[in-house]
Amino acid sequence: FMCGVINLRGSVVPVVDLRLKFGLEKAASVREACIVIIEIILDDEETVLGILVDSVQEVISLEPEQIDPPPRIGTRLKTQFIKGMGKKDKEFIIILETAKVFSAEELAVVQTTDDIPMPETPGGTTAENENDD
Repeated sequence: FMCGVINLRGSVVPVVDLRLKFGLEKAASVREACIVIIEIILDDEETVLGILVDSVQEVISLEPEQIDPPPRIGTRLKTQFIKGMGKKDKEFIIILETAKVFSAEELAVVQTTDDIPMPETPGGTTAENENDD
């Protein structure tokens, strides 16, 4: 489910495809695909990760009182990865529990991207040296 790395302000950030992680088919179209940057803290260690998603309609902030616990939907839908259900206007938003989506072993594999050399820009310099003016 790891699909590559990106250069984010001079840091190498691994990118994972959530569709593949959840056993779904790869998206047929990447026209609206986005990479969402998240920070996961597991065992007091922070991992920055890019998550490939189908699309992003809006970025919002929710107060804790706007978030309800995950619903009990029976055995057909696994709620172990759902942190809660957010409410905005009359719409519900599923909030993932990112620390539970990825195991410690998976994050350890992803963290090995620190050894990957920084991608070069078309001018032949690394991105971290571009802003040294």
